[in-house]
Amino acid sequence: MDSIVKEIRAKMQKSIDVLRGDFTTVRTGKASPTLVENITIAAYGGTQPLKVLELATVHVQDNSTLIIAPFDKSQTAEIEKGIAGAAVGLNPIVDGEILRISLPPLTEERRSEFVKLIKQKAESGKVILRQIRHEGMEEAKKIAKLEGHSEDEVERIEKEVQRATDEASQRIDEVLAEKEKELMTL
Repeated sequence: MDSIVKEIRAKMQKSIDVLRGDFTTVRTGKASPTLVENITIAAYGGTQPLKVLELATVHVQDNSTLIIAPFDKSQTAEIEKGIAGAAVGLNPIVDGEILRISLPPLTEERRSEFVKLIKQKAESGKVILRQIRHEGMEEAKKIAKLEGHSEDEVERIEKEVQRATDEASQRIDEVLAEKEKELMTL
């Protein structure tokens, strides 16, 4: 029965990690390679995220400029087209053999929109936590029935699952507050 709690904690941690990764794609006031790493690029007869294809190096030139240096110069146009068409508000400029992306400063209105977006993502993360909690509690009841565990044992497991859910929810709130602070800092 205790394995249920370990499995639930692992699933919840994974969902928090996914949320953190999702938050990195939300632009703050600074340039970051994570803004373009997951953009899908059509190359070599298929489509994959830029970082999976390992088509280029992405680095930060300064707080508002990303530099993308394709390994295969013939893919420069595909990378440019993929980023421009990704609906993330980035417009790459081909500068010789590299692509430059200049990020305009965020307006207060845009920052507020991003805060709303990350709050929605955080709430979706909490919904996933509740689903994991529900599955864990159902699993505990099912195992208790099959193995003949007492109701006290089931209740203990349910309390541990709820404690794990509360802790994970609190971590989501902390990650949200951290990202919100980052977004609102000029």
